[in-house]
Amino acid sequence: MSKPLTGKVALVTGASRGIGRAIAERLARDGAAVMVHYMSSEAAAREVAGKIVAAGGKADIVQGDIADLDAVARILATTKDRLGRLDILVNNAAEGPRANFDKVTVEHYDRLFAITRGTFFAMQGAARMMGEGGRIVSITSAAVKSCMADAPVYAASKAAIQTFSKAFSRDLGERGITVNCVAPGVTDTDMVRGGPVALLDSARKGNAFKRLADTTDIADIVAFVCSHDARWLTGQVVGADGGL
Repeated sequence: MSKPLTGKVALVTGASRGIGRAIAERLARDGAAVMVHYMSSEAAAREVAGKIVAAGGKADIVQGDIADLDAVARILATTKDRLGRLDILVNNAAEGPRANFDKVTVEHYDRLFAITRGTFFAMQGAARMMGEGGRIVSITSAAVKSCMADAPVYAASKAAIQTFSKAFSRDLGERGITVNCVAPGVTDTDMVRGGPVALLDSARKGNAFKRLADTTDIADIVAFVCSHDARWLTGQVVGADGGL
């Protein structure tokens, strides 16, 4: 039985752990060859790619800082050189240090928006490489909707990506390329588990299911958005927040 993404090539940024890892593994199970991007943890990225290959899939790894535009261009070129093409881009790479507005530093602000800038140019570069039926999916955040008081810069950087995605969707629709965002709520990852207990309790109580999202909950939604079945879905923010 043919898998839905057989013959497709996907680049998943920030794929060495957490939500990105779950997305890379799910797209591979659906038949895509996956480029596993990482910034600092080569061993973790190799583990993800190795797991995909051991299960009969195809994967490779590429390093780079999404905030560095030269690195973004190299990551895209490496994906095409090694895997032959690019059909799916999942923008997952992010940093989310929490800071109340009066604690925000210039360095904090510039770093988060440099990643947003890199995401924009990753979308632009990927679109130039894609053929009919390409998929661009950016992982944003329910923080955009909730306007979290201790993450204003993070939320604003994700809001910018949502705006970029809407604009790209209008430009790329005639080529059959969809551009969407998936906005998770608080998700059970290593980074989140180290956060304030009050935040985790509030996140559990604030959604309909009374639990944190698992990374696979988010990856399954992304897999649908990347599929042919989602061909009429574009310019949207899919709220993967459990009814927050």
